[in-house]
Amino acid sequence: MYILGISAFYHDSAAALIKDGELIAAAMEERFSRVKHDNGFPRLAARFCLEQAGIMPQDLEYVVFYEKPLLKFERILQTALNTFPRSAGFWRESMLTWLSDKLWVRSHVARGIGVPYEKVLFCDHHMSHAASAFYASPFKDAAILTVDGVGEWTTTTLGAGKSALGEPSDAAPSIELFEEQRFPHSLGLLYSTFTAWLGFRVNNGEYKVMGMSPYGKPRYMDKIYKVVSLDEASGAFQLNMDYFDFHRSTTRSYSRKFIELFGDRRDADAEFFTQNTNPERSSEKAAIVTNQYYADIAASIQQFTEDALVKIAAYLHGRTGMNKLVMAGGVALNTKANWRILNESPFEELWIQPAAGDDGGALGAALWAWHSLLGKPRKWVQTHAYYGRSYSDDECRAFLDDARLKYESFDDEAKLTETIVDALTRKRVIGFHQGRFEWGPRALGNRSILADPRGADMKEIVNTKIKFREPFRPFAPVILRDRAPEYFDYPQVAEHDSPRYMLMVAPIKEDKQQEIHAVNHEGTGRLQSIDRDTNARYYDIVKTFGEATGVPVVLNTSFNLRGEPIVNTPREAYNTFRNSDIDMLVLGSHIVRKSS
Repeated sequence: MYILGISAFYHDSAAALIKDGELIAAAMEERFSRVKHDNGFPRLAARFCLEQAGIMPQDLEYVVFYEKPLLKFERILQTALNTFPRSAGFWRESMLTWLSDKLWVRSHVARGIGVPYEKVLFCDHHMSHAASAFYASPFKDAAILTVDGVGEWTTTTLGAGKSALGEPSDAAPSIELFEEQRFPHSLGLLYSTFTAWLGFRVNNGEYKVMGMSPYGKPRYMDKIYKVVSLDEASGAFQLNMDYFDFHRSTTRSYSRKFIELFGDRRDADAEFFTQNTNPERSSEKAAIVTNQYYADIAASIQQFTEDALVKIAAYLHGRTGMNKLVMAGGVALNTKANWRILNESPFEELWIQPAAGDDGGALGAALWAWHSLLGKPRKWVQTHAYYGRSYSDDECRAFLDDARLKYESFDDEAKLTETIVDALTRKRVIGFHQGRFEWGPRALGNRSILADPRGADMKEIVNTKIKFREPFRPFAPVILRDRAPEYFDYPQVAEHDSPRYMLMVAPIKEDKQQEIHAVNHEGTGRLQSIDRDTNARYYDIVKTFGEATGVPVVLNTSFNLRGEPIVNTPREAYNTFRNSDIDMLVLGSHIVRKSS
């Protein structure tokens, strides 16, 4: 039985296809449309999923949308009425969108996929998140925490999942969401408000705030606690809405009172540097003081977010008595907070859906229909994120020949690995394209840029000459799973699954920090631990690099330029290679080098 999950019309639209409860294919629409955070109907992603399975729309049992539009519309109406007349513009713009598009989701889905209306189902937004986390996890039973901006009304849910995973049982698993917080009180919207004030795009730049925060100190917690309160026992939070405008405006998230408290918004085009990041610019004192203030605010809101999540997790553990926790929702991509939850809450292990944002809601909606609605037992566990489109060596060769490019092909896998590692050790930057692209926002070795992590200069080279992005942004260290305990101060790092997907920032051991300078972000790294069974070619490159250098770590960042989605096709990979200072392009078993 095939079930297709759909998320759309907010951000990161996606489609995910399961067969008898097992994920077959999944992709964000942006990978095909090339529109960053595409929020339109995921027609191309859905088409890919069906093609990957070799089926037609009539073969689908159900198509499940990841939220309930009428409940969301109710929130828009009630919020606009409660804040009228200040919400007049918000009302007008919302009605234009909803009356022309979002109210007719069943029609969009039925027509867009090509199925009868009766096959279109709807799942609650946070239940979609919960299902994407629990039903895909390796845990038989687990506490569930979902945190994001807002779904229909809900912004945070606490619950528990129970099943007989792996046992010969026909018993249906269950998810109970027993506690929630509701709009407008939202950790996601709080963080996004500071994202906007710090000069970054909402729903796109939150990770930049997280990347900026280590360069500051949480000196302004007193100001943070003026705009939001936190219950010490439960982690429940409440926003002071005098400081916010997101509930009555589609263009502004913070109010005039917020500006009076925190000062003017950071110029989005301003260069960010501090005394720590650029000591050679110490003479630019005014800019350094201003930037340090913004960094300290970033550190303060990051600290509050972490504190709140740790308290919520501790409370949830007390409610459930369970030792394992699963998470989803956009806030679950806050890797610094995840580290503290694992280390400071009573939970022994943490698993996070790799596509934790709205894209993962597509998977959750499909899994909810299979397990919760149809009552089917759990048999599948997500062990990797490679569910996107792949391109064979023949397809890559056809592109290269059609483009009349000079390239070298390898029949010997060991020789290919040796050539790539030789380039890495000579400080060459490599665009690496192989297999099926990744599900979720992280490049995990199939659409990655790879480089030598040892030199301090490599971080600046990749940021400024290849990615064309802010120089403070960090890169991920990819490391062999069995060698991770040598480099990271992370108990049981080789046994835990979250590091597979770059979902945890962990301290780098002090004696290793200078050894992997380019991926050392103020003493921490958002690691990816890998094993050979999951991705053999990727593993062999890191292993061989370690044998050649003594450092079993490679710098990994997503294969894209600033403002673009991660590459999908060989042509997109080549265009990124051509338009940047990447030295070598690996397309499957073929290598293209920059002409001298």
